[in-house]
Amino acid sequence: MTSKRSILVTGATGQQGGAVARALLSRGHRVKALTRKPDSDAARQLAAAGAEVVAGDLADAASIVQAAKDVDTMFLMGNSYEAGLEEETRQGILAADAAKAAGIGHLIYSSVADADKQTGIPHFESKYLVEQHVRQLGIPHTISAPVAFMENAIAPWSTGALSQGTLAFAMPPKRVLQLVALADIGAFVAALAERRDEVFGKRYDFAGDELSGEEQAKILTEAIGRPIRYQEIPIAAARQQSEDAALMFEWFDRVGYDVDIAALHRQFPEVRWHGFAHWARAFDWSASGLRGES
Repeated sequence: MTSKRSILVTGATGQQGGAVARALLSRGHRVKALTRKPDSDAARQLAAAGAEVVAGDLADAASIVQAAKDVDTMFLMGNSYEAGLEEETRQGILAADAAKAAGIGHLIYSSVADADKQTGIPHFESKYLVEQHVRQLGIPHTISAPVAFMENAIAPWSTGALSQGTLAFAMPPKRVLQLVALADIGAFVAALAERRDEVFGKRYDFAGDELSGEEQAKILTEAIGRPIRYQEIPIAAARQQSEDAALMFEWFDRVGYDVDIAALHRQFPEVRWHGFAHWARAFDWSASGLRGES
C-alpha cells in the first residue's frame, strides 16, 4: 500500500461521502469526517469504524479551515438536492477556497460525469461551476466524476414501485445507461488519494457497468427472487416532479454517459469494480423487505 494519508471527507454522513470514508478507513488511512450533525447515527457509525468526526459546515469557511489544518487531502462534495443549485455552487467555491487557505496538498472534488460537456442539466452545471473555480485556484486537485448510481434502483423514490414488482425510470426500456456502485465511488476516490501526484490536474469520468432498464430488471428478478418488470415513466410525468430531473433523463436518452469502461478498469485495477449483477447479488434484499417468497 502507498503511504498513509490523512483525509478530510465532507458529506461524510451521506451516501457518497460515507462510501468514501469507509473505503479510506478500510485501507488504513486516517479519516476526519466533516458533518453538521456529529451526534447523528451515521456519524456515530463512522466514529465506531475509526473516523474522527468533526463538526463543520460547507457554508462556514472557518469550520472547514479548522478541520483541514492537520490533513494532507480533502474530499469535497456538495448536495444540490439538499442545498439547492445556487447554494451548492456557493458552498463548493467557499469550501475550495478554505482548502487552499488551509494548505491542503490534494483536493479531490466530486462532480458528475460529463458536467464539462455543456449538458444543460442544472445540477450538472452547478457542479461544473465549482470545477472551474477549483482549477483556477492553482492547488493540486483531481476531479472525480461518477455516472448514475446503481443504488438509484433502491432509492426512496424507487422502492415503492419495486415492492410492487416494477423498476420505473423515465427512459426507454432498451436505452443503455452507465452506472456505478457507491462502494466503487469510495474505492475510486481512495485510489486517487493514494496515487496523488499521478492524478493531479486530471478529471476522471468513471463507471462500473452499462445496461438498459430491461436488463436491470432481469438481473433484479434473479437477485430479489420474484419477477421485476421495467416500466418507462413518461417524461411529462417526470417533468411535473422536477424540471432538472426531466432534462437529465432527456439527456440520458439523447446523449448519455460515454465512459470507456474497459480502459478505465484497466487503468484502475485496484478498484474491485462491481457489475450491476455483482452489486445486485451482494445487496441484502431480505433486510430491505423486498426479497421474494421463493
